[in-house]
Amino acid sequence: MSEEQQSKESKPVISLASANIYQEDALILNGVNLNVNPGEFVYLIGKTGSGKSSLLKTLYADIPLTAGEGFINEFDLIKLKNKQIPFLRRGIGIVFQDFELLMDRSVFENLSFVLEATGWTDKKKIKARIEEVLNQVGLDTKHFKMPHELSGGEQQRVVIARALLNHPPLILADEPTGNLDPETSDIIMNLLFTINQNLNTAVLMATHNYTLIEKYPGRIIKCVDGVLKEDETMSMSI
Repeated sequence: MSEEQQSKESKPVISLASANIYQEDALILNGVNLNVNPGEFVYLIGKTGSGKSSLLKTLYADIPLTAGEGFINEFDLIKLKNKQIPFLRRGIGIVFQDFELLMDRSVFENLSFVLEATGWTDKKKIKARIEEVLNQVGLDTKHFKMPHELSGGEQQRVVIARALLNHPPLILADEPTGNLDPETSDIIMNLLFTINQNLNTAVLMATHNYTLIEKYPGRIIKCVDGVLKEDETMSMSI
C-alpha cells in the first residue's frame, strides 16, 4: 500500500469541530465535535427532535453547515459549492427509513438510474455492478421485480444495494429498521454489519432500537440537550 493510500485510510471519513447544526433557523445541536474513522460502526441515538436527522442531513449536504468545521471524505462542508454536492454524495451511501425507491421502475432500473446519474455509461459495467450489489444483499434473483412486489425488508435491501453502488467509504443510515418487524430488522442489521466488516465501510446509523444496539455493539453517540455526547454506559433513559 502506498503512503498516499495509507494516509487516506487513516483519515476520518467524518470530521466535525465546533459545528452548529440548524433546522431552518433553529439551532438544534451546538458545538458538535465528531470523528468517525474508516471501518467504524457508530450509533446516533436520542429523542425524536433531538437533532439526529438534522445532523445526518448536514453530513450529506441537504442542510448547509454554516458554523464550525466539517469534512466528509475530505470535502469541506463550509466551503462546499452546489456543483460539488453530487460528487460528495457519490462517496456516501444513504439509507432512509422510508426507502424512497422509484415505484414505477424495476429493481434493476432503480439501480441503473443511480449509476447513470453518477456518471456510469458502459452498459456492461452497469449490469455487472448491479448484479454484484444485488448478490451482496441476497436479491440476485429479484432484479426484475417492481418495488411493490417486494416485502418491506426486501425493499430496504434494495436501498442498501443502491447505497453500495459507488463503493462508498461511508454509509449514513437514518432509522433503517424503523418501519420493519423485529425479525426483518435483525436481517437488515446483520447485512449492515457484514458490509461494515467485510468492506471496511464506516456506518453512522441513527436509531431508536436499543435491542439491536445490544446485539450488534458499536460506538454510541447521543444527541441530548442540544449537544452531542459520547455514551459509554448504555444507560439510556430515552
